[in-house]
Amino acid sequence: MGINVIHAEWIGKHGRIVTAKNPGQIGLEGLIVDETRNTVSIETPRGVKRAPKHGTVFEIDGQEVVGDEVLVAPEERIKLKTSATSLSGPPRETRR
Repeated sequence: MGINVIHAEWIGKHGRIVTAKNPGQIGLEGLIVDETRNTVSIETPRGVKRAPKHGTVFEIDGQEVVGDEVLVAPEERIKLKTSATSLSGPPRETRR
């Protein structure tokens, strides 16, 4: 099994929008050309389209990614802790 796409660089990978709050973005696909804390930009035959991570499910290199669970800058996303069944944010501080 390859590296989890959460921990990989997304720019240059193939991306597709599986579900989105904006129905006009569903099915957009192409080369990912930029990523910020809140958005992913995909180069399509009709130009570069920017989609919010919030409320969007992406397919990147064949793996589904829930945008709400990766609302961090790319350099922080690569460091996120994940489990086999779900994605989670950075570990929370626990009080004793």
